[in-house]
Order: sequence, then structure tokens, then C-alpha cells
Amino acid sequence: MDLDDTQCYRAVRAHDSRFDGRFFVGVRTTRIYCRPVCTARTPLKHNCRFFPSAAAAEVQGFRPCLRCRPELAPGYAVVDANQRLARSAANLIEDGRLQDANLAELARTLDVTDRHLRRVFQQEFGVSPVEYAQTQRLLLAKRLLTDTDLTVLDVAMASGFASLRRFNDLFRTRYRMTPGELRRTTPSREPTGRLTFDLAFRPPYDWEAMLAFLGRRAIAGVEQIDGRRYRRTMRVAGAGGKEATGWIEVAPSPRRSALRIHASASLAGAVPTVLARAKCLFDLACHPDQVAAALGPLGEAHPGLRLAGSVDGFEIAVRAILGQQVTVAAATTIAGRFARAFGTAIVTPFAGLDHVFPRAGEIAVLEPGDIAKHGVIAARARAIIALAKAIDSGALRLDPAAPVEATLAALEALPGIGPWTAHYIAMRALAWPDAFPHPDVAVIKAIGEKPRAALAASEQWRPWRAYAVLHLWKSLEKKP
Repeated sequence: MDLDDTQCYRAVRAHDSRFDGRFFVGVRTTRIYCRPVCTARTPLKHNCRFFPSAAAAEVQGFRPCLRCRPELAPGYAVVDANQRLARSAANLIEDGRLQDANLAELARTLDVTDRHLRRVFQQEFGVSPVEYAQTQRLLLAKRLLTDTDLTVLDVAMASGFASLRRFNDLFRTRYRMTPGELRRTTPSREPTGRLTFDLAFRPPYDWEAMLAFLGRRAIAGVEQIDGRRYRRTMRVAGAGGKEATGWIEVAPSPRRSALRIHASASLAGAVPTVLARAKCLFDLACHPDQVAAALGPLGEAHPGLRLAGSVDGFEIAVRAILGQQVTVAAATTIAGRFARAFGTAIVTPFAGLDHVFPRAGEIAVLEPGDIAKHGVIAARARAIIALAKAIDSGALRLDPAAPVEATLAALEALPGIGPWTAHYIAMRALAWPDAFPHPDVAVIKAIGEKPRAALAASEQWRPWRAYAVLHLWKSLEKKP
């Protein structure tokens, strides 16, 4: 956003949650920076400086507020091309990609030059990608010191620092206190065998609708709903590319406007990736006010609907293929058989949550008959194997940083994947807010037009057509 001082200060005085995470305010007299929603005494306007990112504030010598905790601010969802590129790079950085790679490799992942990436990133966040990454590591360490019982050494390693000495020196220089001094300001914690984090969002958030959406599509053994809690297994890459498996449990936080994430201790070495995947899965970077403005009357009945993302693009793509021309319930049943047949068994504290979804590489070596015998039509089995080979070879990426148009084209070039499947995958695995799976029977029914007219009608909801799809699906639930 363009940082207009008057608008920003008005948001700070009102503690306006719509601007949480969109900018940060630094106070010249205290050299502390805060979120717009901070409950501390509002500083005088002439003492305020406004920054597009936490990293920009820290580079100018401000340290994070211990009350509002800038590391808890929700992310920034964008659809403009350059903004999306910068946000994609930021997502990869938050996912820990710069721990094991350099900027040139990150730029290649995004299919741009490192010079262009630096320019776009600087314009969006006010700092270089490397400076942004350093701040993200420090803020993650601050969160782990505050919210977990991990040792300082484990915190340093989990945050991506190569040595404890480097971590201590940088923490002291940037925050004017040592990690041990920060920990002494927080309540002591009993070891629990799990990690706990609060992830903020901008209200409203329709948690019941999100649970209903995920619950209808929950893959047996991999996901489950228990009351108002969502649970799933995860397999993620941690520092140094080391794989970690475990589970997460998610429910509304007792704190205002946040989801509380419990994660197994086995995922401690991959915390950046776990949190990044959770943010994507639950669409925590959404700006409901922007979506509502674009959807108009369509969005009025359910203003808090969010776009369910993914923690594993391959899993979502397989699920989409299995869902072709069958009911949601039938696809869910088949997906459960697929996960149990080819996934990896793990132990969790939750009965029935006992498998991790298979890797693309494990499916790429199969024959269509291996999959078909579990109730999958032969054509779809071939499509799944072709998809797995494309992902395993690196020819196809399915994550929010992947280029949308190129990925859609690559998906539709695979056997058995048409526009509907490709856009559904983009909607969830790529977190693309303008995806429009067409022709979707339910969408066409809800709009009340023929397919071509329904597609034309969708133009009014750009660039948030994926959210329009959610509202159209939701509208049919009320009808017999």
C-alpha cells in the first residue's frame, strides 16, 4: 500500500484491524515499532514513522513491541503482478528458502532475474530480500523464545541461524537485549511435547464454514475434524533439507482474531515451513474488506468466507483428479483409500490420524493398475501418475509462489486434466484468488445461466473470482 501518513495515523488511532500487517508504525521517542492494532498509548503523530514491513522498521533501528508483537501480524494478500512476485518471494523466504539457497537461486525459482526481484521487492517492502530474511529469522526466534520451551540453541537452529554465537550477537544488536533476557520477561512454561503458536487474521473469519469445507474433503488418516478443531499430518522440509513429519491441530485462539496452532515437537526443526503452510491453508493473509468490495451483494451473507489453501500441492492435485465427475463424498472416500495404500504410517496422539500423504516420487514409479485396484478409474490413475512424474522431475511446481499462467498451461498439458481441474488446483495449491473452475455444475446452477453466460458473469468479480465460487457454492447449501 502507499503509505499516506494521515491515513496511517488515523488507522493507528482507531486500532483498525483492516490495516494490521499492511504497515507498521515506529515511535521515534522509544525506538520501538508496533502494529496498528497495538493497545499501548497512541503516540503523537509527529513522533511516528510508517513502514511497509517489519524489516523496513528494523533496518532503521526500531525494535519490535513486546505488547503487540509484530511477528504475529497477518500477511498481505495481493493480486497485482509485481506485488504477487514480491509476496511470492516473501512467502518463500518465510518458508526458509534463503537458509539453504542464495538470492539468484530464489529468483530462478520465481523465473525472474535477481536484479528484477531485488527491485520489485524493495519497492513492495522497503528492504532487500536478504534484509527481509534476516528480520524474519529474528522475529521467528523471538516468537519461539516467547511461545515455546525450546532451548536457546534449538531456537537458533529452528530459526535458520548457522551458529548460536551469530544468533546471540545479531539478536543483541537488533533488539538491544539478549535471547536470555527476553525469555526472562515471559512466563515460564512446562514442557508439553508440542509447540503452540497464534496466527492472526483480519476479521471477520467464518471458522465454521472453513471447518465444513475441509471436513467434507478430509482424507481419512491424513485429516480429521473433532468438534471445532482441525487436525492433519504433515511432511515438510526443515533446515538443510532434512525432512520432518508430524501433525498440527488448529482451532480459534482465545485471543482475539487469531487461530491457535498446536504442532508436534517432531516439527520443531521446520517451524518456518509449518507456519507458512498453515497460513496458506487457512488463508490468513486475506483482506475481507477488499473481497467484499469486489463481490458486492454476493458476499453479504457470509463476509468471513476464506479460501482454503493447502499444505501440499500434490495432495490437492490428486484430490482434484479423484473428484472429477463424482460427488465430493465419493472423492473423499477414494482419496482415503489412496492415502492408506501409498502413504507413510506415523504415530499421533489422535485415533485415526495415522498416515502422511505420499510424495510425488512415490507415486511416479507406480503403474496405473497399482492405483486402479483401489477403486480409481484407469484414466484418472494415468493422470495421477503423469502429474506425479511432472512434479517429481521439477517440471511442475504447485505452491503459492508458482507462476499462475505457466502452471495452468502445464497442468492442462497433462493427460486427464482440463480447465476445471487446473483452476481448482490453482485455487487451492497456488492460492490464486482469481481462479475460476469452469464449467462447474454447482457454480452454473447458482448463477442461473448457461455455461458461457456464467463465465461472462464471473468477470464482475475479478480479481477475486475464487471467493465468488465459494459464495456461490455456499448459496446452494440453503436450497433443497
